[in-house]
Amino acid sequence: MKYRILIGETARKQLKSLQDNEREQILSNLEELELYPRKRRAKADIKKLHDANPELYRLRVGGFRIIYAVVGDEVRVTEIMRRGRDYRGY
Repeated sequence: MKYRILIGETARKQLKSLQDNEREQILSNLEELELYPRKRRAKADIKKLHDANPELYRLRVGGFRIIYAVVGDEVRVTEIMRRGRDYRGY
C-alpha cells in the first residue's frame, strides 16, 4: 500500500522558512514514508508518540523533528520543528 503525504498549513510554513538544503533533506525523508510510515528502519528514525488520538509519530531528520499522523491511506504532516523544541505535549 502506498500512502499519500499531506503537509498541513503549519508544517508548510515551517518548511518554507528553512534553508534549501534543509528543506530538500526533509522532503526526501518524507518520501520514505509513502511505503511504511509506521516502521522504524534505516533512513527513518520513527517513534510512536504516547497517548495521542489519532496516533501520532515523530520522524527524526538531522536536527529536525517531524510530527505526523497516519489516517487511512494518508500521512498527515502537522509540524516540522528544530531539535530541542518540546513536542511532548502531543
